[in-house]
Amino acid sequence: MHEWSKVGYHGIPAELVDLMKWHGIYPQRPQEDGYLMMRVKIQKGAVNGSTLRTIAGIAEDFGRDFLDVTDRQAFQFHWLTIENVPEIYRRLDEVGLTAKGACGDTVRAVISSPVAGLDAREVIDVNDLANEIHHHFSGNIEYQDLPRKYKVSITGLPEQEGIHLINDLGFLAHKVNGEVGFDVWVGGGLGAQAHLAKRLGVFIKPEEVLEVAVAITRAYRDHGYRQNRKKSRLKYLIQDIGAEKFREIVETEYLNRKLTDGPAAPVARFGGVDFVGVQKQKDGNYYIGVATTVGRITPQKARLLADIAEKYGADEIRTTPYQNLLVPHIKPEFIDQAIEELRQLDLAPNLTLRATTIACTGTQFCRLALTETKARTAAAIDYLEPKFLDLDVPITINLTGCSNACTRYQVADLGFMGSNFSGQEVFQVHLAGSLGEAQRTGIKLKGRVPTEQLHIYTERVLNYFKQNKAPNESFVQFVDRVGTEPFLPDNVLAEVVA
Repeated sequence: MHEWSKVGYHGIPAELVDLMKWHGIYPQRPQEDGYLMMRVKIQKGAVNGSTLRTIAGIAEDFGRDFLDVTDRQAFQFHWLTIENVPEIYRRLDEVGLTAKGACGDTVRAVISSPVAGLDAREVIDVNDLANEIHHHFSGNIEYQDLPRKYKVSITGLPEQEGIHLINDLGFLAHKVNGEVGFDVWVGGGLGAQAHLAKRLGVFIKPEEVLEVAVAITRAYRDHGYRQNRKKSRLKYLIQDIGAEKFREIVETEYLNRKLTDGPAAPVARFGGVDFVGVQKQKDGNYYIGVATTVGRITPQKARLLADIAEKYGADEIRTTPYQNLLVPHIKPEFIDQAIEELRQLDLAPNLTLRATTIACTGTQFCRLALTETKARTAAAIDYLEPKFLDLDVPITINLTGCSNACTRYQVADLGFMGSNFSGQEVFQVHLAGSLGEAQRTGIKLKGRVPTEQLHIYTERVLNYFKQNKAPNESFVQFVDRVGTEPFLPDNVLAEVVA
């Protein structure tokens, strides 16, 4: 990268540009302008105030003040130039961060429970295990040429989190006969063809987690498909041979022993719709989860958030898989002051539509996107949020600019996939997907929602749900009861005047 920084973006051979992915960098739209987007891995999704200020400084000095929290607990910059990448790497290295491995055909950032070590309901604090997995795989030459990208998650709170369903490898802690261990899931992944993960049917001890993670990853490396890139994810191998056969390969070729059989872990009802709000920790202190708006914050807000974490907490800020932020370890006597300062930043700790709505980068920066996403979704949430503050269950709204599902539209209550129809930007609707108790991908509806009518469609759907639902009935349960007809775009928008 240092050599490339000397010749400039247009001096890089075109056939080598894609190699930047392994360094956490993609060309941003329009590619010919030579600007870059960079993703930074955040180990365990946690940083201290000094690190967050460094991240804010990079966005301010090199990225035109753009700073995004991703749905894999990372930070993302835009408007970078190749000439500035060495200095950005230097700053990241000073605070122990790296962009390497955040993209490319390697082991991506390990997703860890945002409340690991905090929540009294957790089965086990997975922080140390997440660290162990991260340090083994990050930068390890053995795993730099996998068939395609490879994503890992680990959680200790099964009744609240469902993110394991969409990762290549997921560890979900639970207890069996009083013993703590992990249910193991493989082959999750979305994209144009969505597959939820399958259980291996095992129950492994905490001390086996790294060994099993290595064995499964090696099995994917050696047996995963490489001829057709579109079929190279682990999900396709699992689809073809089944979880039982894959387990046999892992046991006989990589572990040289049988794994212990085990039952499924408990299921999260809503699938980890996030940890926004004020929650008591198991040590008597509190954590405060705050909603960003589709993951976008300013460097100034990031610095002020760092101040709050230092002043009232234990100098820690965590990211979540819903593009939100969490400040832990706040003493009871400081809760009111911390909440007030967060409200002044428009980071209110309320579980509303803002907290459970995510959007990808969209056409503003992404070369693959077909629709604008961030600004449109932010405007829709500003319009919708005040109207639905009294919903008694969370609603997930996931919006993505193309079929690649960077913000997992197939597993949301309302999933919107951007596309182009007759030269116009539209959204296709995927209804009642769930990472929770239903564990399913959404139902693709006939018809399309014009982008300018996104807020109208969503408002009418949510009004219909609100007016006809039973107490505490989830959106998935409601759709199963009433059917899909009331949600078809042509029906919902029949009286809209363009």
